[in-house]
Amino acid sequence: MYRNFFSVSGIMLLSRLAGFLRDVMVSAFIGAGMMGDAFAVAIRLPSHFRAIFGEGAFNAAYVPTYLRVYERSDIWAARHFANQIFTLLVMSQIVTLALGWIYMPALVHLLAPGFSAEPEKFALAVKLTRITFPYLFCVTLVTLHSGTLNAHNKFAVPAFAQVLFNLVIMAFLAASFIFPFPNAAFAAAAGVTASGFAQLALLTISARRLHLMEKFARPELTADVRAFFRMFGPAVIGSAGVQIAMFADTIIGSLLPTGGLSSIYYADRLYLLPVGLVGVAAGTVLLPEMSRCFAREDWAGAFTAQNRTLAMTFTLTAPFAVAFIFIPELIVGALFQHGAFHAADTAATASVLRAYGYGLLAVVAINALRSGFQAMGDTRTPMMVSLGALVVNLLLKIVLYKPLGAAGIALATSANAWINLAALAFIGARRFLFQPDAVLKGVAMAAATAAVLLANVALGLEGPFNALGHRLGAFGPLIALALLGMVGAAVYFGAVVGFCRALGVTAAQMGLGRLARKRT
Repeated sequence: MYRNFFSVSGIMLLSRLAGFLRDVMVSAFIGAGMMGDAFAVAIRLPSHFRAIFGEGAFNAAYVPTYLRVYERSDIWAARHFANQIFTLLVMSQIVTLALGWIYMPALVHLLAPGFSAEPEKFALAVKLTRITFPYLFCVTLVTLHSGTLNAHNKFAVPAFAQVLFNLVIMAFLAASFIFPFPNAAFAAAAGVTASGFAQLALLTISARRLHLMEKFARPELTADVRAFFRMFGPAVIGSAGVQIAMFADTIIGSLLPTGGLSSIYYADRLYLLPVGLVGVAAGTVLLPEMSRCFAREDWAGAFTAQNRTLAMTFTLTAPFAVAFIFIPELIVGALFQHGAFHAADTAATASVLRAYGYGLLAVVAINALRSGFQAMGDTRTPMMVSLGALVVNLLLKIVLYKPLGAAGIALATSANAWINLAALAFIGARRFLFQPDAVLKGVAMAAATAAVLLANVALGLEGPFNALGHRLGAFGPLIALALLGMVGAAVYFGAVVGFCRALGVTAAQMGLGRLARKRT
């Protein structure tokens, strides 16, 4: 499991690095003005639909059902099930794509009602979103192929698909001056859709090589297909709750002055780095692992996997949370302040990033707790928890966006994450779907103590390293940030190891005994 986790996480790191370069290009070419706001809507709409009907809900229903069919019967029964779902998925996405193209002005008005006051911005957002919307069709099929490959312990190629997303967009931005695009935003939007076709081609080739490629089949309401839809319905509603909260970010953000929505977008890009590296990687690997264990009635193995994943999640995420909360100005300025992105944009984006940082630990831990329910075929409970948290989230956004601006919207998102996590932990513990052990508690305490130490180091060194960055020229802030990051990583992880030893948590208890033996 650790090998799969770090395989996915390593490729996610590559993807996020490519994503950072992409966002650097987007900030330089498009900036945080009207084009930036319109592009933020254009890239968010297909992403929201993908998250609702694709990655979140689909994986929650498909992977456990596929593995139960596979464990109960054989590969041929599993392949037959996959073929039926593939056919239904293609049909539904064709309908969704057609309706999206026809009713795009209404969708953009729903997502960004504040744009209606600026006809030029609204028209640009509609045009860009029509260009990006076909990405949804491609990436939903990518999600199906990824789920099948993940169920067979093949994680590397599906994870690498996100790298293509960033590389293709960068290529289109770089070529925006060569080809007759009206402006850089149109080039980036075209790159989004082209990246979807590139990802689909990659996953199709991989699935064919492993003889796991789905085929068209006559849809039948077999017991397995019905079981899938019984899980898929609540999973869609649950995923929709999270995405409605993100829709609300865009809707309310569109009511802010120009640049507010862009500050949410750029902060969100940084915030998604640890979410992808840790949270998504944990959920991707843990769901099939726990599903496989539950199918074999290996309860101890399932809970051990969940606890070790949570321990790893807390340890790897805590330093990001500290950085986002205590030195967001340094981070945003070093990464984005150039070209069309100015000092005022840095300050606005940093305030949003700090607010997101308060909820980061909860966001990445939710996937691990949710996996316990989903692996048992229970998608209804996460749905109800998500919808309950959504109500609080929307109320907080409405209350906070006027006095705090974009940062208030992000702060409500963080509060929602903690409510969601607390509810899942409470219900999971009562239903014996979450059983924290002494190792998890020890590692969490060690990570929390090390994080406090790291926060003090970050606050003490921010001023000197910021001054150093200004003296080193154009790339000085980025160099200073990298140096501060290395110092912080050494302090934090050294402290975690020391505190774990003091609390009696060994490498063997974490499942890292083999690594410890290699070091000795």
